[in-house]
Amino acid sequence: MSRTFSTLAGALVLTTVTAVTGVAVAQPPRLTNGQVTTQPGAGLAQAFRTAVNAQAGTGWIGYGVPMVAGDRTMCCFNSGNTFINGTVRMSDGQACCGMCSIEPSVDGTATTSRTQAAQPPAGAIKLEGPDTLVVLFRVVNRQLERIRVFSEDCVLDAGGRDITWLTGVRPAESVALLESLIAAQPGTDRRDRVVDGAISAIALHQDGAADAGLERLLASSVPQNVRSKVPFWLGNARGQRGLELLRRVVKEDASTDVKKKAVFGISQSPEAGAVDILIDNARNNTDTSVRGESIFWLAQKAGNKAASAITERIDQDPDTEVKKKAVFALSQLPKDEGVPLLIRVARTNTNPAVRKQAMFWLGQSKDPRALDFFAEILK
Repeated sequence: MSRTFSTLAGALVLTTVTAVTGVAVAQPPRLTNGQVTTQPGAGLAQAFRTAVNAQAGTGWIGYGVPMVAGDRTMCCFNSGNTFINGTVRMSDGQACCGMCSIEPSVDGTATTSRTQAAQPPAGAIKLEGPDTLVVLFRVVNRQLERIRVFSEDCVLDAGGRDITWLTGVRPAESVALLESLIAAQPGTDRRDRVVDGAISAIALHQDGAADAGLERLLASSVPQNVRSKVPFWLGNARGQRGLELLRRVVKEDASTDVKKKAVFGISQSPEAGAVDILIDNARNNTDTSVRGESIFWLAQKAGNKAASAITERIDQDPDTEVKKKAVFALSQLPKDEGVPLLIRVARTNTNPAVRKQAMFWLGQSKDPRALDFFAEILK
């Protein structure tokens, strides 16, 4: 057998095994200032417990799993950075990243070293972006302290800590482990550092087990502070299935707070039907809080299509508080769209509270058209 054929055959076998078993084939992350030890991750729950129990001081445990599709470079984003069209930017506007420190700083936030340039990726550069999610667990004296996620293209500064890297982790077992860690968290100051990271990690798994896991985390038996964190990720990362689940939550959930979070999640969805769902809730939901929340996020998301729905709610909604939220939503539209609509409301609406609200937000706009309108009224 030729060497070329052997290489191709081996690659085919590896791909087939990965597809059948659902095992993530991932190398350790690109790391500096730390020592990596690899261990088998098969039977993840037990492998993870063993690694935790072996950690007498402070260290990290990690593994990689296939990541949900999308332009998702995730580096240094706990350090005041934002995502712009899939590219991470520093809070001062410069492009990210240098080294991303995985260790928290003294004030509890993550730090970013920008004095060291990021190392170029080994091998061919993937034009389609990263497709492996790196999940890292910080363990202090055999206790889980926080969970962080990165994309595989990040260069990580381990801060002198050792990392135990688990190989061959099955994505479905990863979701199950993360769910169990959420359920096991006591009401301590580290709870959110574990729960937030676990929920985001589940949502970013490519595997369908993530959808089922997030749905379980929305069950009424789950603590409210956990349930309220799930809708954002359903909208942001779970595509059409996540959007349909959010639609159901808004209609059926008993918690107003969770329903409002679901409206926000819908606004974060890139799916084509998200705007129509927001409009439907703004018009027809029986909960005034949900109608108002839908109107607000329409203004952030949908431009001209939103303006029509918002002004309709000002004219037709029976609840004055919903009308006032709709007026505020107009103030959030681009000025060329929002200011003329606010002037129309201030000039013609029959509800004094609504007119007053429109005039308040016109004043906040500092737009010359608003000044002209005020001058006309005062005359």
